[in-house]
Amino acid sequence: MDLMGTPTHPHTLNCAATTAGLPPVPATLHQWERAMQRARAAGHMGQMAMALAFEQQALALALRLVQQTPPAGREDDCIAALVVSHLNLAELQVQAAAPDAAARLLSRAHGLLQSLVADGRCGTALRQAAWRHGRETHAALLAHVRSHGAHPAIAQALAGGGPAGPPS
Repeated sequence: MDLMGTPTHPHTLNCAATTAGLPPVPATLHQWERAMQRARAAGHMGQMAMALAFEQQALALALRLVQQTPPAGREDDCIAALVVSHLNLAELQVQAAAPDAAARLLSRAHGLLQSLVADGRCGTALRQAAWRHGRETHAALLAHVRSHGAHPAIAQALAGGGPAGPPS
């Protein structure tokens, strides 16, 4: 199950994904930015449950941004939103003394990017953005291991490797 309670394979996000079950209005980067602003504000006020809820909302929006066809020229922004949302939510999990949940989130993010890079149905710009942002999730996985020790999900995500170079 994903953070929203939806059954899913941990590293599945494909460009041909159906929008069944999603609200009819497509997600926008503006909606994602607002959710992130609200999460940040809640965190600054010490309202961690509210911050967590807004971060989860931002992650759901980021996933929708990538599942729907991202606006032309905004593919990198949509992938960045996906990565930032996973990293922020993982950080909140660590703060809540749940490093295991954080490890799974970070692993999921890395796996999603690897899946996008390998998915020939995705546009080249989206695949290249996923490849570029994979460095961030890779670094986050290594940092998590340094801080919290080894985790099977992280070992699996790192063993997944991924392409040696950017997709063309």
